[in-house]
Amino acid sequence: MLRPFLEETAAIVEGEIDRLLGDPAQQAAPRLAEAMRYAALGGGKRLRAALVRAVAQALARGAADPPWETTAAAIEVLHAYSLVHDDLPAMDDAQLRRGRPACHRAFDEATAILAGDALQAAAFGWIAGDPYLSADARVALLAGLSEAAGLAGMCGGQMLDLEGERRPPDLAGLERMEQLKTGAMIAFAAEAGAIVADAGPTERQRVLAWARHLGLAFQITDDLLDVEGDGTLTGKDAGLDAARGKTTFVTLIGADAARARLSELARSAEAEVRQLAGDTSLLDALFHHVVTRDR
Repeated sequence: MLRPFLEETAAIVEGEIDRLLGDPAQQAAPRLAEAMRYAALGGGKRLRAALVRAVAQALARGAADPPWETTAAAIEVLHAYSLVHDDLPAMDDAQLRRGRPACHRAFDEATAILAGDALQAAAFGWIAGDPYLSADARVALLAGLSEAAGLAGMCGGQMLDLEGERRPPDLAGLERMEQLKTGAMIAFAAEAGAIVADAGPTERQRVLAWARHLGLAFQITDDLLDVEGDGTLTGKDAGLDAARGKTTFVTLIGADAARARLSELARSAEAEVRQLAGDTSLLDALFHHVVTRDR
């Protein structure tokens, strides 16, 4: 059930990003437009898009499919911007992303910085201009995306991650950092699905609680893959965290304890999702997919 859903979602959102980014030859700065397409298209798990769609469909309760596509595309290109910047020499100094050279390696550092900047701006513009959403939904999505991507979310978490290279965090600090750096955007993707489905505040809070467990589980799995994963499957440099001296769940508490924490998160997530009305089987399947993936 899940694989066809993920494959279909990835194909739909890839087409939507392709459409919205347009033809580089028609843009004012074709090289920049090409770098944006390079960073945003051609791979990736598209987990955030899948979350938008799965939650929207679950909460729509059999009604017509809510208009999730543009919102999902916007969240995916904002995620792509963050990866472009994370890979830069001043940050993680990564060579590979999605099985091919990182954007700054394929183009150059200045172009990669601008590509990330432009993708971030595009994400907000696409949501603001979505004709299929109400004004209230667009405002809620823009406010939520701004918070999840900024100081109180992804960027703040990235700063804590950089500071952690000099002052290693304890377990509580590590969980807090990851909840911001990775978890905030994952949680918002799920909440965005609730917003486009016009869900009420109680349902949105339950979705958020479930997705916060998912976001932390995603990062713990990433930490395990950084140590144990196959670089040909993950599509990125293996052992990069260890090489930079970063504190991860594996380095701090060990692989066995990290897996035990995954089990705790799975139980907590299941308790939250059981309180949602509608068919939540896709949400259960997504959580299982996240913690058992090999890439």
